[in-house]
Amino acid sequence: MMYLIIFSLLLIMELVFFKIADKYNIIDKPNHRSAHTEITLRGGGIIYWFAAMLYFWQNVQSNYLFFIGITIVSMISFWDDIQSLSSKVRFFAHVVAITFLFWDLDLFNLLPVYGVVFAYFFFVGSVNAYNFMDGINGITGLMSISILGAMWYVNNHIVQFANNDFIIYPVLASAVFLIFNYRKKAKFFAGDIGSIAVAFWILYLLFQLFLKTESIIWVLFFAVYGVETSLTIVHRIFLKEKLSEAHRWHFYQILCNEYKIDHRIVSMGYAILQLAVSAAAIWSYQRYSDILVTVVLFTPLFLLYSIKFYLLKKLK
Repeated sequence: MMYLIIFSLLLIMELVFFKIADKYNIIDKPNHRSAHTEITLRGGGIIYWFAAMLYFWQNVQSNYLFFIGITIVSMISFWDDIQSLSSKVRFFAHVVAITFLFWDLDLFNLLPVYGVVFAYFFFVGSVNAYNFMDGINGITGLMSISILGAMWYVNNHIVQFANNDFIIYPVLASAVFLIFNYRKKAKFFAGDIGSIAVAFWILYLLFQLFLKTESIIWVLFFAVYGVETSLTIVHRIFLKEKLSEAHRWHFYQILCNEYKIDHRIVSMGYAILQLAVSAAAIWSYQRYSDILVTVVLFTPLFLLYSIKFYLLKKLK
């Protein structure tokens, strides 16, 4: 019953924001990188901050540092959605927000200096990868549910590492967002505020899981996005392109823009693939070596990504 109430509250909040975005012209104008061609309202991903606010209201004592962090990244991302900000400003805000999370996780005492530096690098890189992949209808919402669903299973059937509601609230937010976004013509785009806020939330959970189990196998919950983003960057370096400029080299962009496959089909495919990788990681946990499983599961994703080059060759 409580989850139905939260879902309803989030739906009302999203509808109110819909009116505000329409009134104040908070829109997404397509460019040469975009997979869409029409002007659409943006910032619908603010639903994740609303979900965090509702959770914090019920758990003030236990999650205030998380709420401070997600509020910082949400504010700076929403500002960037309305008026583009310097990458240095965004980076500084992300580092400050992540610092609050690491403080909450006691990471500065648990890890050596080089470990903390690597944790910052991994966190910032993963948040930006999540943002880069938010380019077609449904992909952010479906991928978030896929990853969070796997985390919920681990939390309930393998090892408890977080409050169950803390996993379910962003799932409810994703479900509400998909009502408006998982369409042939989306009513809303997530904007940076959506993709970055939900990535921030998921990575916080992932770090809790890392610390609880002392296992790296859970990095596979980010495997699909991680492989896609990493290899796309390598591809662009090979092409001698500026990484700061917009592009259309992601696999999903090729499928949607060049081969005209429905966004919803591509998004669902990504989510199902990630769910399959996550299921394999969960099944393999404590059965086989973490490093071996990680390498074995990453390898077919690298090979799958290489299909993109065959598809590009056929277009010539």
